[in-house]
This record gives sequence, structure tokens and C-alpha cells, in this order.
Amino acid sequence: MKQTTSKKNRWEDHYTRRAKKDKYPARSVYKLEEMQKKFKIIKKRDSVLDLGCAPGSWLLYAAELTGRGGKVMGIDLKSVVCSLPPNVTVYKADMLLESNPFFNAGRQFNVVLSDMAPSTTGNKHSDGAGSFYLGMAALGCAKKHLKPGGNFVCKIFQSEDFNTLLNLIKKQFNKVNIFKPQSSRKASREIYIIGSDFLTKGA
Repeated sequence: MKQTTSKKNRWEDHYTRRAKKDKYPARSVYKLEEMQKKFKIIKKRDSVLDLGCAPGSWLLYAAELTGRGGKVMGIDLKSVVCSLPPNVTVYKADMLLESNPFFNAGRQFNVVLSDMAPSTTGNKHSDGAGSFYLGMAALGCAKKHLKPGGNFVCKIFQSEDFNTLLNLIKKQFNKVNIFKPQSSRKASREIYIIGSDFLTKGA
């Protein structure tokens, strides 16, 4: 008799199993790994800000890349429960609120990462709008907290607002790439915009 596949196992794939083996809390780490190999986003001793950092896979991978001389900081509404190395600090807070203590410190980073996504409803229009809103928030944060020459990674769902965000990022960075990782789920509408060499005099 054929067993019914559980909802949990339905989403398990090669990358999910690999993440467990490599001791990462989520398969999303391999998306950042692909981008790193192609675009060299993070360097040794960099300071990195990870927006929407839970459950922690990007934090762990960024910490490996920066090494002991680097610093990685994450912020998320959700708690990060995985074990983190000494060069990682996490704030449980809303990055959309400029009143939270994180933004009062005037911190500057070499890299700003955003893998944020809205709570999806299944409605392409509303989900796309929510993703665009978070992408704009991530760009606003990058403009305030990136060092000159810094790099930016932002996830956004493909929608009618995609080109708006893309053009705004192009005004802020010397080079911009669009990238769809092979490790993204086939049905996912997510895509990443990668800004390299932050221009402080951008619009």
C-alpha cells in the first residue's frame, strides 16, 4: 500500500537534506553560497548585516566567510535558536521601525543582505506588493548603513513592481546583477538583485 506523503516531507528535497547534513537550519544557505561563488559579495574581515536573518543559515555562512576578524549582525522578528559563533550578534526586533535601538547606533557595514519575504497569501498581486515593500525597506536600510563600495543583496518576488526596485538600486550601485539561484524552488517567484560598489552620491 502506498504511503501518503506528509505535508512536511512534501517540501523536502536534495537541498533540505544537504542542509541537515551540513548543519544549517535551512536550505536557503545554498542560495547565498551560489551568489557568493559567482559575485564574491562577502570578503574576509567584512562587517555584514543580515535583514530577516531567521532561522540563521545566512548568518552562519556569512560568519564563515568573514572569519574571526569579521562581524555579522542579524535582525529579525523571529528568534534565532541555532548555535552561533562569537562574531555573530542577533537582534530580535522589527527592522521596519527606525525607533529600535539597532538603528540608533550609526553602524556601517560592508555588506547588507536581505532574504526577507512577506507572509504569502497565494494572491500574486498582494504577495508581490508585500515583497516590493520589504525590498524598498531593505534598500532604505542599505542606503543608510552601507560603507562606500559596499555590496547589497535583496530578494524580491517577480511582479509588476520588480523594475521599479531594480531601477532604484541601479541608481545606488556601480554594478547591478539579477540572479535566480538553482537552489530556489522551481515554483518560487523569488529572484535576487545584487548591487555591487555602493555609490554614496546615488539618488
